[in-house]
Amino acid sequence: MRLNPKAYDAMVREASPRSPLLKDCAWAFFVGGSICLLGEILNTLYCRAGFTLSDASALTSATLIVLSGIFTALGWYQKLASKAGAGTLVPITGFANSVVSPAIEFRSEGLVTGVGARMFIIAGPVIVYGMLASVAWGVIWHFIRPFFS
Repeated sequence: MRLNPKAYDAMVREASPRSPLLKDCAWAFFVGGSICLLGEILNTLYCRAGFTLSDASALTSATLIVLSGIFTALGWYQKLASKAGAGTLVPITGFANSVVSPAIEFRSEGLVTGVGARMFIIAGPVIVYGMLASVAWGVIWHFIRPFFS
């Protein structure tokens, strides 16, 4: 049976379940907002504990990274992500998950060839292109900054 691309697309659309878009968006919004709310609560608690705002912010980020790593290791983060979708991609927790997941998956291959080599398989491109974008913006800013002074 040979199918042209249009017929194949029609078959895929017919066989695929419809996604409840409004429900999915609301759930992603709720979960992402909850992660951000947790960050704000942690930041407030650290500030009330006597840390400066700068130190409290760093501790909040570190806490969210550690929690994301623990939840990923326990398999909870993936379960949440399967329901919340993009809501779990809040930058710091999603990035931590993208580093920890491959490390856990390839730990049986050893610390160097498994964990070390595969840890940044997902996060690596984000780091590389993030660094390139920041360098490019730094160069651009160096030349246009005098116009804003």
